[in-house]
Amino acid sequence: MFGVFWLGRLEDPDAEEVKEFVQEQVTLTESVLKTCDTREKLREKITKSFDHPRYYAPFKRGNKYFYFYNTGLQAQDVLYVQDCLEGEPEVLLDPNGFSKDGTVSLNTLSISEDAKYLAYGLSTSGSDWITIKVMHVENKIVEADTLNWVKFTSISWTHDSKGFFYSRYPAPKEGENFDAGTETNASLYHELYYHFVGTDQAEDILCWRDPENPKYMFGAGVTDDGKYLLLYITESCDPVNKVYYCDMSAFSDGLEGFRGRTDLLPFVKLIDNFDAQYQHIANDDTEFTFLANKDAPKYKIVRVDLKDPGSWIDVVSESEKDVLESACAVNGDKMIVSYLRDVKYVLQIRDLKTGSLLHQLHIDIGSVTGISARRKDSIVFISFASFLTPGIIYQCNLDTEVPDMKIFREITVPGFDRTEFQVNQVFVPSQDGTTIPMFIVARKNIKLDGSHPCLLYAYGGFNISITPSFSVSRTVLTRHLGAVFCIANIRGGGEYGEEWHKAGSLARKQNCFDDFISASEYLVSAGYTQPKKLCIEGGSNGGLLIGACINQRPDQFGCALAHVGVMDMLRFHKFTIGHAWTSDFGCSDKKEEFGWLIKYSPLHNVRRPWEQHPETTHSVPIYDAVDC
Repeated sequence: MFGVFWLGRLEDPDAEEVKEFVQEQVTLTESVLKTCDTREKLREKITKSFDHPRYYAPFKRGNKYFYFYNTGLQAQDVLYVQDCLEGEPEVLLDPNGFSKDGTVSLNTLSISEDAKYLAYGLSTSGSDWITIKVMHVENKIVEADTLNWVKFTSISWTHDSKGFFYSRYPAPKEGENFDAGTETNASLYHELYYHFVGTDQAEDILCWRDPENPKYMFGAGVTDDGKYLLLYITESCDPVNKVYYCDMSAFSDGLEGFRGRTDLLPFVKLIDNFDAQYQHIANDDTEFTFLANKDAPKYKIVRVDLKDPGSWIDVVSESEKDVLESACAVNGDKMIVSYLRDVKYVLQIRDLKTGSLLHQLHIDIGSVTGISARRKDSIVFISFASFLTPGIIYQCNLDTEVPDMKIFREITVPGFDRTEFQVNQVFVPSQDGTTIPMFIVARKNIKLDGSHPCLLYAYGGFNISITPSFSVSRTVLTRHLGAVFCIANIRGGGEYGEEWHKAGSLARKQNCFDDFISASEYLVSAGYTQPKKLCIEGGSNGGLLIGACINQRPDQFGCALAHVGVMDMLRFHKFTIGHAWTSDFGCSDKKEEFGWLIKYSPLHNVRRPWEQHPETTHSVPIYDAVDC
């Protein structure tokens, strides 16, 4: 009964017993950390390594350039503006001043096409709920506009800069007890609105809703030509969506004519089923180009004419091996596309109309973390990072016959010397023989004698790819404590496309745990570490991974870091946005799916220490069934 009581109480974060329990955990943690004599030394090394300037790729709106910059130890990056790339930058928005205790952060932002306005969303204490404010870019005056009950939104301006589209949930009914940020209620009945700058939120135009489908979520974007509004509809975290469009050029008086009206915008249904994902790249009048996975689990580029919505053509066909990660229209008739090849990025310039390959852009082994450009831009900024590269921003000029690519800015970390380290990629067989890629970062020429502490990280879910990135803290561990840092690209992610994702979801979720445990066994057998020195780490879906693995193979790990893990697989769908995760996990309300979940749910497979069996292997779940 005690366990059932606490399970119920912990679902109410405002309960006094829960607050007391959390505080006791904090006190216990602090008492343990005080006994660590190397903690302050590590803090000093990490602080020193973090204390360096960090630039982010500039982006252009109107005739101005905007970019984020951090002097080194600022808690949040600061937004700057300048009139040209060589101009004098000035602070536009400093999130570090939002609150004295630093609990208010910048969540999202969007600048109008003419760079007149900045709309930005503020989050308090890490909440998904945001409050949208509006600022004049020229004089930095913040308008009285305040938009509440906003969550899971983009901000997209109409080209007349009169206002923007955003998504929100209905406000709580009068008298309803609702504390945004700590509530656990399911997020239902998303809606799309348009806000006119300088008006009260109560006057916003309701553009779309679907009360018959309360789990639907809506995102909208105005096309580069300003004529069309695209509506993206999702129901879960699966890479599938519906796409509707609205021809705003048909409104003689713009959106002004919808003030006070109760009818929704006249959207046309281009794609009205959840069988694939479509992301807009560009349009020429009624010809629309999309990145899509329709009959292409590794993605392709397709085109359709709105005048003939049944006729789709392939512009760039699906690759046999590489995953098409992104495509961005640039310089009028070109596009930059990025592929993922064995978890390493490949960049190409292709013809937007025909899809033909024009140029390969040569980059090091690592990750393209961002491409900053619009279709009208001939100058493109490309952000790059790797395990041993803190960050490079390339400036690529597409006006020349051969693209001119040079370093615009480069991040350097004090005391870091990449020649001290080595990075290897290995391919480890999982239990069923599937080959799993894993990156291993270590000091150069380490002895494989099993003496090294090791940190193994993975995610394995929701079609998300974990690619090479630079980490100051992990580099400190490797350099000063001799630790080995590893990333296992297990199934469930998107590293090899949608088939790789599906192979680690729903009834096949156990593959994720098998892959991860196989990776850990390789690190031990190859001599990098030993079980008592092996620490495993993951967050959210990765936290579930860690929870399941320490239940299934407690003998294999000496330490486990499970951040914000999904630990109760039988009830997660009942709270906040958990219902969207059933696309990857399944739902315990269904008998067959209950059978999948109960076998690995971390909460329901915890054994008391004297019940652990060293001979337990990761192929056998702890419980095949449970009485509920």
